[in-house]
This record gives sequence, C-alpha cells and structure tokens, in this order.
Amino acid sequence: MTVKSLSVGGVAYRNNVLLAPMSGVSDVPFRRAAWRAGAGMVISEMVASEALVTGHAEMRMKSEAAGLPVHVVQLAGREARWMDLAARMAEDQGADVIDINMGCPARKVTNGLSGSALMRDLDHAMELVRAVIGAVSVPVTLKMRLGWDDGTINAPELARRAADAGIALVTVHGRTRCQFYKGRADWGAVRAVREAVSLPLIVNGDIGDAASARTAMAACGADGVMVGRAAYGQPDLAGRIAAELAGEDAARSAYDMAAHYRDIIDFYGEGLGLRCARKHLGWWLDRLPVAPAASRRLALMTSRDVDFVLAGIRAIDAEARQNGAVSGEERAIGRAA
Repeated sequence: MTVKSLSVGGVAYRNNVLLAPMSGVSDVPFRRAAWRAGAGMVISEMVASEALVTGHAEMRMKSEAAGLPVHVVQLAGREARWMDLAARMAEDQGADVIDINMGCPARKVTNGLSGSALMRDLDHAMELVRAVIGAVSVPVTLKMRLGWDDGTINAPELARRAADAGIALVTVHGRTRCQFYKGRADWGAVRAVREAVSLPLIVNGDIGDAASARTAMAACGADGVMVGRAAYGQPDLAGRIAAELAGEDAARSAYDMAAHYRDIIDFYGEGLGLRCARKHLGWWLDRLPVAPAASRRLALMTSRDVDFVLAGIRAIDAEARQNGAVSGEERAIGRAA
C-alpha cells in the first residue's frame, strides 16, 4: 500500500495525494469538491502577498477558507515584508499551513521576480522563507521546480537550506521553469532533493492516475504526489488515486458536477458564478466517455438559466452512469463467459 497520512509540522494530511494550488482553478468550490472526494489535502490558489495585504478583493476571496478541517494558503511575492504581513494575515484568518510559491512559471509572475524566478537567487529566496517562518506559528511549506533551466538545477540546495530554516514539507515539480509544461516531468531528477532532505517530500508533474503516482514516488523516493492539471474537470481525481493506492473502490461517482456547479453559483453570486462555472462545466463535458450532441453542449455552455443548466448536468450525468453500468455488466458477462 503506497497511500499514507502525512504529518506536516504537526498538522495531519489525511493521505499523501494532494491537490495542487492552481490559479483560476482551485478556488473554494473546487477545493470543497476535491476534499469531499477524498483528496489528502487541498491548497488555495496562489495569493499575491502584497495584493492581499493592501486589500485586493480577488486575493481576499482566493485566500478564503473553504469550511474544511485544514486550511492551506499559498502565498507568492518577491519582498520579505509583504510575505511577512500576508502570512500573518492568512494565519489570523484561519490558515493552518502557509505554502510559499517558488514554482509558478507564468511570465506575469516571473517577470515580477516571483514564483520560479526566485530560484535564480537562492539567497533572496531564503529571505522570503525566513520572513514567513518568522511571522507565523503554523507550519510553512515550500513548492518549487527543479530549477530555472537545465543549467541551474538547484532544487536540492534550496530544499536543504529551506529545511534548515524550518520548512515542514517540500513539493517539487519535475520540470524547470523554462520547460513550462512541455515534455515530460523528470521524476527521477527529484531524487536529488530526497537525498538532500529528510522532511516530507511531494512530487508534482504529470500525475494523472494511480500508476503514474506509484511510478513517480518510486522514481524519486517521495512521500506523496500532487495532482495538478489532470484534475481539470475531475476534482475527485486526487481522491480516486488515493483510494486506488489504498486498494479501495476508486469509482468516479464521488464527484457530483451539479453540486459543484451549484456551489460555484452560491459562492460567487449568479453573475460572476456563471462565468466561473463555464470552464469547469466544459472540462467535465470533455471528460465524459460519450460526448453530448454539439447543440446540447452549446445550450448548456451559453445558458444564463442556472436551473436549466443544473437539470441538463443531472440528465447527462444520469445517462453517463447508466452507460457505465451497462458497460460494466457487459464486461462482467464477458468475463463469466
């Protein structure tokens, strides 16, 4: 069995399959859906530290708790004073763990010398680490990439220095910043981080099922995995992987798209909620075994009638479940024959 709970600075993560912090994706409704489906831990969208402290409404919303047993807030920034103040604010608002972002490859983030750009100057990166650890009493974790580019693979050094400073867990995406999301994540390269630190290590990048989770952990000696883009349209994925690793039923039925859609509308309000919900609905429709007719899809994706969309989702979901049940019966008959 390769699923296990993790203790992160005294905070319990219920299993070792985590949902990644994803800007524009892992908002409060998405995290709630993932948690209900069994994810070991869910983490907020990346929150810009200075914007949070200066009262930016979107950052306040991104840092909100989801009403779950553990609240993890990920902070990004380039100045120690803003990271310090943002960490204090997040803790005051109920954060149980603070995660520091040194992995985001987006140009709008790295051009501001935040995210993975911090891996180009480890002395400066450590100033931020020490500022956050010194500001709060809750555990602090760190997410990074292998390095800025192939010529600067410095994740092991950053992890070692961060561990010495008091970081409680490290997550490493198996690509450099300059790779963005191209090619395949190099899980084997993360082993150098495992050899550098003894604290809990999570491997990230191209984890999409239980098989890839097992392979990634074996390749680098990580204690767990983090699921990112593969969870689009299926926030239950981390929970299903954890269930399969534990030898339990990993049925997709743990996720209810209609409930998720309703939660989005309730959280944001109907105007903003309708816009936010469309991408999640589109991803879910894309993942169905049998795609609905184009006209039916268009009607759902463009409607401003919440009840109409909810009814459509429930109908499609019922059809998909029925088709799945029939397919399962056919497979059982085939095995019996």
